[in-house]
Amino acid sequence: QVQLEESGGGLVQAGGSLRLSCAASGSIVSINAMGWFRQAPGKQRELVGLLWSGGSAKYADSVKGRFTISRDNAKNTVFVQMNSLKPEDTAVYYCNAQITTNQGTRSVLSDYWGQGTQVTVSS
Repeated sequence: QVQLEESGGGLVQAGGSLRLSCAASGSIVSINAMGWFRQAPGKQRELVGLLWSGGSAKYADSVKGRFTISRDNAKNTVFVQMNSLKPEDTAVYYCNAQITTNQGTRSVLSDYWGQGTQVTVSS
């Protein structure tokens, strides 16, 4: 019912920048929050940052001041601008969205995930 399509990953040198995008589509009633998680090899998936529809945001301490999450509500799209990238930022980045859909007579809030996009930062 809902799909998240990510784009923008790739290879960049340390100190460089990348911008990831994630567009949500499908039978969307409303979006409560959109953001990004990441998973490095051998590690658990961790929060990068999340932006709620009211405008509040939460970032991981490791990315504060370097990453900025923004949304285009009209296009159901979330972005993350990643600056001053470090080798330790290397990971698969996953888009996450908390979306309400109509299922029969009920409105249901669920978590949705993108397929992931690889970000590699070389030293």
